[in-house]
Amino acid sequence: VQLVESGGGLVQPGESLRLSCAASGFTFSSYGMNWYRQAPGKEREWVAGISNTESSANYADTVKGRFTISRDNAENTVYLQMNSLKPEDTAVYYCKTRRRSIDYWGQGTQVTVSS
Repeated sequence: VQLVESGGGLVQPGESLRLSCAASGFTFSSYGMNWYRQAPGKEREWVAGISNTESSANYADTVKGRFTISRDNAENTVYLQMNSLKPEDTAVYYCKTRRRSIDYWGQGTQVTVSS
């Protein structure tokens, strides 16, 4: 299983970014996917999750209404569209899946929101 995030960067407050997570090594369309983030000095926190068929998506209260998770099962990729970014969204963002009771993580992508 391999998960590779991309799309992070430095943006100003109010701007947008779209993160991508390319998956390989497993049947992507059979598994739910999640985004987490970890800010400096803080614990890793769950941000959003999506079911394998995209029929269900859920969000942390801190990002609800600003972030949208989606997936393309033909491209084995999950996305996180982040709008109206705030400085408190600054973190390393990770995608994760669970397969056979094992959690698999990507290496993360840095998102910095600063003026």
